[in-house]
Amino acid sequence: MSMRAYRLKLFYLSIWGLYSVHSFAQNQLSTRIDSLMQAAHQLGVFNGNVLVVHKGTIQYRNSLGYADGSRSKKMTLDRLFDIGSIAKEFNGVGLLLLQQQGKLSLNNRLSQYLNGLPAWADSIQLKHLINYTSGLPISGATSDQQLLAELKSLKTLAFRPGKAYAYSYSNVYLQHRVIEVVSGQGYNAFITDQLLKPMQMNHTFMDLPVTAPEMARAFDSNFKESTYDQQMSGWPRLSIDDLYSWLVKLDSYQLVNKAAMQALAVDLGGNESSLGHAVFKADKLSWHQHHGSNYNYEALMTHDVENNIVVILMTNSQQFKVHALTNSIIAILKGQPYMVPRRSLYLDLREKVLADFNQGLAFYRAVREHQQDRYDLSFEIGDLVNTGKYIMRRQRYDDAIRLFELSATLNGKLSDYSYIYQLIADCYTKQGLKQLAILYYQEAVEKDPTNENAKGYLAELVR
Repeated sequence: MSMRAYRLKLFYLSIWGLYSVHSFAQNQLSTRIDSLMQAAHQLGVFNGNVLVVHKGTIQYRNSLGYADGSRSKKMTLDRLFDIGSIAKEFNGVGLLLLQQQGKLSLNNRLSQYLNGLPAWADSIQLKHLINYTSGLPISGATSDQQLLAELKSLKTLAFRPGKAYAYSYSNVYLQHRVIEVVSGQGYNAFITDQLLKPMQMNHTFMDLPVTAPEMARAFDSNFKESTYDQQMSGWPRLSIDDLYSWLVKLDSYQLVNKAAMQALAVDLGGNESSLGHAVFKADKLSWHQHHGSNYNYEALMTHDVENNIVVILMTNSQQFKVHALTNSIIAILKGQPYMVPRRSLYLDLREKVLADFNQGLAFYRAVREHQQDRYDLSFEIGDLVNTGKYIMRRQRYDDAIRLFELSATLNGKLSDYSYIYQLIADCYTKQGLKQLAILYYQEAVEKDPTNENAKGYLAELVR
């Protein structure tokens, strides 16, 4: 063999060796992620689709479990899911696209676009709608018609626009209507023509019935299929690959420009923005994470831009473990220790408390004493707070206050206690007990002076 041929052989062997080492490392990561997800599925904390992309390479893409409660259909990667409040990215992007086209301004008043609303529409700017700081109260309406009737009869806002945050669906509904007026199209047609088609999101359908054969059917921990009572319009149903396409194209400014993304990322006091939680560092997007849930559907999409990691989890059996699983997947990719999540305390506690409050508390105490190996108590204070919020949304304010007071006895941060006192004050406000509400809002601000929500609601009560 000539010296030149020998050197060429060594060169190709070295390249092959590097490729083999890379492939081996990649396979190791995929195996670890699969072990995590299979264990999570066996423990009953995940059923659905998973996509993990690291540095542009698919590390893991898999389906686990079933597509319906009968367990007669295996989950597949082409199944479509409801994504809950992640859907608000679509209307937010739609508004910013119209602004980018010079057809509207976020500084304009709502009354400039929609007629027939009370006088408060003149005090709300479009930017307040996308930041959820409009002052529109949280509504219990289940249809567009009910919500419009509520808005037309609403006399006063819950707070002055821009002064506090409330995640009210009224903000989303009004964004839909503004888009229709400005574009001259129905909302679903606008989203399809202006966003989905240009992005070649061919497996996304607006308001597709959850009973459609393409849909994964949602079910609870006992495999009982969920009754979908939501009659609001404007919901995208999509595959995990289309959600990935949406996330990476949005974050690379292929849908709207950087200035639009920064406007959508604005939050008040750390509350959710139109993008969920998006962080810009040195004028660059570094993190984008958004969670959504709806009638036992649950999705979490995470883009760690700095480390070039994308993790998407979509489930049709909500277990509130998508955040913990995402954290474990990212830990695997970074070569760090990770844990398989245990069962959610909140998921079981909320149903027991709703059925019988005292028996629910007895269940909670039994878990603390005897079942810590089965249930995840790593954020116990959060589980109690979320349970309180769950029954608060069902107008059981006295029971909610008892849970919030119990959570305040646990170890937490000052910001945790501030939020708890704010929620107690919210309950007293709903009950018309103004002085007690003022007292607890003051406590919330004292615990955390950066709690803008508590300050905003307090200002309304004392002015």
